[in-house]
Amino acid sequence: MRISLNWLRELVEIKLSPEELAETLTMAGFEVEEIEDRRTWANGVVVGKVLERQPHPNADKLSVCQVDIGTGETLNIVCGAANVKADIYVPVATTGTYLPNIDLKIKPAKLRGVPSQGMICSLKELGLPTDVDGIHIFTQENLPLGSDVRPLLGLDDVILDLTATANRADALSMVGVAREVAALTGGKLSISEPDEVSIPKNAGNLALKIADTQACPAYIGTVIEQVKIAPSPEWLQQRLRAAGVRPISNVVDITNYVLLEWGQPLHAFDCDRLQSLASSENLSIGVRFATAGESLKTLDGQTRTLSTQNLLITANEKPVALAGVMGGEETEVHQGTQRLVLEAALFDSVAIRRSSRSAGLRSEASGRYERGVNRAELEIANRRALSLISELASGILVQQEIADTRPDKSTWSHSIALRLDRVNQILGPIDLGEDTGELQEQDVERILTALGCQLTPSGEDSTHQRTWSVSVPPYRYRDLEREIDLIEEIARLYGYNKFCDTLPEKAEAGYLPLDEELIRNLRAFLRAEGLTELIHYSLVKPGEDRGIVLTNPLFVEYSALRTDLISGLIDAFQYNLEQGNGALNGFEIGQIFWREEDGLQETEALAGIVGGDRTLGKWAKSGREQPLTWFEAKGILESVFRQLGLEIEFQPDRRDDRLHPGRTASLWIRGNRLGIFGQVHPQLRREKGLPDSVYVFQLDLDVLLDSLGQDEILVPTFGSYSTYPASDRDIAFFAPVKISVAEIQKVITKAGKDLLESVELFDEYRGENVKEGQRSLAFRLVYRASDRTLTEAEVEPVHNKVREALVEKFGVNLRS
Repeated sequence: MRISLNWLRELVEIKLSPEELAETLTMAGFEVEEIEDRRTWANGVVVGKVLERQPHPNADKLSVCQVDIGTGETLNIVCGAANVKADIYVPVATTGTYLPNIDLKIKPAKLRGVPSQGMICSLKELGLPTDVDGIHIFTQENLPLGSDVRPLLGLDDVILDLTATANRADALSMVGVAREVAALTGGKLSISEPDEVSIPKNAGNLALKIADTQACPAYIGTVIEQVKIAPSPEWLQQRLRAAGVRPISNVVDITNYVLLEWGQPLHAFDCDRLQSLASSENLSIGVRFATAGESLKTLDGQTRTLSTQNLLITANEKPVALAGVMGGEETEVHQGTQRLVLEAALFDSVAIRRSSRSAGLRSEASGRYERGVNRAELEIANRRALSLISELASGILVQQEIADTRPDKSTWSHSIALRLDRVNQILGPIDLGEDTGELQEQDVERILTALGCQLTPSGEDSTHQRTWSVSVPPYRYRDLEREIDLIEEIARLYGYNKFCDTLPEKAEAGYLPLDEELIRNLRAFLRAEGLTELIHYSLVKPGEDRGIVLTNPLFVEYSALRTDLISGLIDAFQYNLEQGNGALNGFEIGQIFWREEDGLQETEALAGIVGGDRTLGKWAKSGREQPLTWFEAKGILESVFRQLGLEIEFQPDRRDDRLHPGRTASLWIRGNRLGIFGQVHPQLRREKGLPDSVYVFQLDLDVLLDSLGQDEILVPTFGSYSTYPASDRDIAFFAPVKISVAEIQKVITKAGKDLLESVELFDEYRGENVKEGQRSLAFRLVYRASDRTLTEAEVEPVHNKVREALVEKFGVNLRS
């Protein structure tokens, strides 16, 4: 918000320079982004009177003027403006004057052979906006010649470009900033409330119909007649320009002025146009939400199709304005307006935020309603606008209707318990020069009283520290809600720089949490296997089972949370193929989300995808692709698990219809399901245009980290090597296909007990001489002892136990 210091000085006493005030506000949390010193724009420009104007002898478009600036000497000035003439008062830049807006220093010069001793200025040359193409002509009469033009043009001012934090809705007004300056500097406030206005009690043609009182807690509509639309007085236009607002007409300017002064948005309707649009002399002004498909042409000339989130002002149910955002073009005030309906209302911040966003339209009014307009000063702002319209537009107030569902005024100011020891506990010691200390009772009382709070001592707490009951002023009810809010205000006004800097007594070396260290190792092992780490959005298209749909998505394509990582990896694989990048071998660690009966769930998962021909040098294979086999892809995972020191069990699985039913396994660790691994289903592979064999896996990261966090994994024990030779035995048998090798290995290991060192499958055969539904398997068993060379008498009984266990457990048909 642009703050005019001239305007601010009328509301609060200011003893600081503009730079000091900007520093004070910035340190208190109000960032001053720019100081615009307008006093430099016309330094050296004075009032002059054109005594005589003659055409230039050597140029058709130039004039030679005799100008009196009150020094007793007439200046000869060459001017190129078409509107220059005799007997007018004009701004004159004298010799030596620097005009920063056009980067020009005035020097004595000759123009087409005629000497010129200065320059008659236009408003643009002085940095002011104007519609006049030519020099500026003062409308005042008998101006003192040679006097400074800056007070006449509003250039004796400094503008602070102030940014308030989102919680300080009260600071979006001159009155709010004045209160803040008074609290910071101790300056005296001079905020005067407007006098009561006289409105006849007679019934009129205006009625109010508020359909949604939650979205519009209060609405004041006032009918004003015999209005004379004209330009605003110069003082009002100057204040609006200083705030960055373009003057339009007296009525519109007054609504903008009150918006800047009190932070209360207002809107003026042309009453005759309202009646014409409503097709009735009896007006019923309503507030309701739009129905889908309704349209409204707003003041910016855009016809907007409305949704059910748009809050409307209506005249006999016909839309005339977007409530709290922008008025409608059909009912705007114009040069021929004679009757007004002035709207002063409170709208719910959430309703206006949604309406503004839905329409794609923001305004000064909506920005204030979104943050929260002061409900306690609605009537004050309305009276201020009505008195100015009566004064500047000759308006006569004929009727006023009020719809008010605000809570009782006694509830507008609430109380907060504040403890002195809590203040010092949160803020810490203060710097007293050579020593440190704590905030005292008088410091707290002085600061909060300056903010408009009323403090009532409520005794002492258990530590014999002072406590207060603090009554918050109505205009701060939105951001002062708890004790911590009051403590923040105390720190802000006392000065953050006055508190001591405290550091830990002794710095300690940093370290990674165990989970983070394990995840880093896991990433390194996966990269070592040739997988690239991928990152996808956690937002996906809706439609997945148990999916969670967002209520406020940015796009339809990103309107739900992902329930797994595999789908995103398959899409990424497809995209890379389509872009000519070849097969994508990668992994991703990320959050997944799903819905269950007891609520929403979230966990972290690890997933990966591999496929295509991973070898180099295809010339050696005549350019033929050699896609990964199921066991090669499985070997990548097993290699990672082996490096992590984990023993994983693979079991057949058919639960995921995206995966091949005969080439999918669930992964288990110590009886806990870890995840899934399998080949992409042929049908899905064809739909996506993927290579012959693509494999995916997804693991529950929490289960994996829990297993890695076991002491025997974190601190592995050393096992000594045997210096004695091993004894190998092979065992071959026919076994049903439905029995997995993992189950067979588990039985062999259990039967072999301590003597069995390793088990390895080295042959599988299906075909001729093997019954259907069976397969021939051959294992190599290695027996070894750490303290002796095993004899045949020791190995054979153990090996026979293994054979017997296989026959008993699985009914295998031994071949050897």
